[in-house]
Amino acid sequence: MSLHHNIEKHFTKLFWLILVCSGLLSLNYAANQILTGDQTQMLLKGYLGVYQGNWLSYGNAASVVGNVPGSLSTYIVGLPLLLWDSPWAPMLLLIALRLVSFLLFDSVLKQCFSPTVRLCFAILYLLNPWFLYDSLIYNPAYLCLFAAMHCWSAFKLSQQRSWFYSFINVLAIGLAMQLHYSWPILAVISLYLFYRKQVQVNWWGVTLGVIVIAASLVPYIIELQANPAIQGQQSDRYIGWGGIHVYPVLKSTLYWLRYSSMLFSNRIITDAEFLWLSNTDWLNTAVSYLWQALLYLLGGLSLIVTWGINRRVWRKIKPHWRSNQALHLKPADWLLHYAFAALLGIVVSAILSPIIFSYWHLIITFGFALFPVLYQAERWQKQKPARLANIMLWVGGYFLMVNLVASHDSNKYSYQQSYQQQVAEYLDQQQLRPSQHKAD
Repeated sequence: MSLHHNIEKHFTKLFWLILVCSGLLSLNYAANQILTGDQTQMLLKGYLGVYQGNWLSYGNAASVVGNVPGSLSTYIVGLPLLLWDSPWAPMLLLIALRLVSFLLFDSVLKQCFSPTVRLCFAILYLLNPWFLYDSLIYNPAYLCLFAAMHCWSAFKLSQQRSWFYSFINVLAIGLAMQLHYSWPILAVISLYLFYRKQVQVNWWGVTLGVIVIAASLVPYIIELQANPAIQGQQSDRYIGWGGIHVYPVLKSTLYWLRYSSMLFSNRIITDAEFLWLSNTDWLNTAVSYLWQALLYLLGGLSLIVTWGINRRVWRKIKPHWRSNQALHLKPADWLLHYAFAALLGIVVSAILSPIIFSYWHLIITFGFALFPVLYQAERWQKQKPARLANIMLWVGGYFLMVNLVASHDSNKYSYQQSYQQQVAEYLDQQQLRPSQHKAD
């Protein structure tokens, strides 16, 4: 029996095996994360709420534009700590939410693609170093959930007019806004789909979503008026700076292709030192350079492939722009329009941004960037299913190798670090240890 037929036969087992493997790899990453300012900002908010009753109404500080609005980043750390006073409580919630994001995406994809392609997505999403490298407690790591909520609700709205799905769509945008300034990308997607008549909006649901988000921001607005420290800083940058300088837009667009390729973040590729390999410096250095050469070579080749795939699939949706058949699109074609809207959102955000984006600024679009690849994979599955199955087997193995190295030896992770110990030391520095709290 061919590998393809084995995959079809054992779909459910393989599906959950990939899900479990992703969860275990996430735990491995989380345990080895190097605590920096991004994580300590999140942890401090949660512990201040739990130990001192000070539930801050603003999120992490961002470049130029001040702190992210809203209390969400405080509660997603603080509430798990109320249930279990351990640094692992908010970390486990984060990992669970990231796995839920996959299940939401999969509920859409099962109406668009074959089981084999769904397994392709499971590998490309759950085992991807782009995804797993964010298994640490900082605000961009949560964005995949709201991206999935947005896609899921928009897909539902392409099939029926519903106040509930309209509400969820707006809620996804508003909650993303309380974690990161990349939320306009989701707003652009919604506007594009509405303009192209590819969703059926219920305005009662939209209104309810706006009211809920606005109400949640009231404490932030009050704090903003009283606390100049969260209002941003003086800078020569301005809204629209990215569009004037062009390069930020080009770099941001390239990330769209990189997310669906194997050209991972430089933090994964260039920062592995392999000091654990041997006591011989020259050997460790040689292995490090070979590692970089391998990852850059395969990454560059895969980038060319994803560029070709994107060029091909965009031709599929071009005829739809001149017709009124938007609400009668096949589910897979609708998904391509959604992906195009996400790319448009990246361009618009890069034009408006006062900074040059790095990979974490746009990671909210990671799942969307895989849609053109899946569309092409469906064609390959019909033509040469055995070849597609073999390719994905090798890709999964390669991802596993990269993850095992990156989770132990990279810019953000080290086998010599303990997440729980670092948090304990940070709490001591901030005089927020539980024993001290109780003694007070």
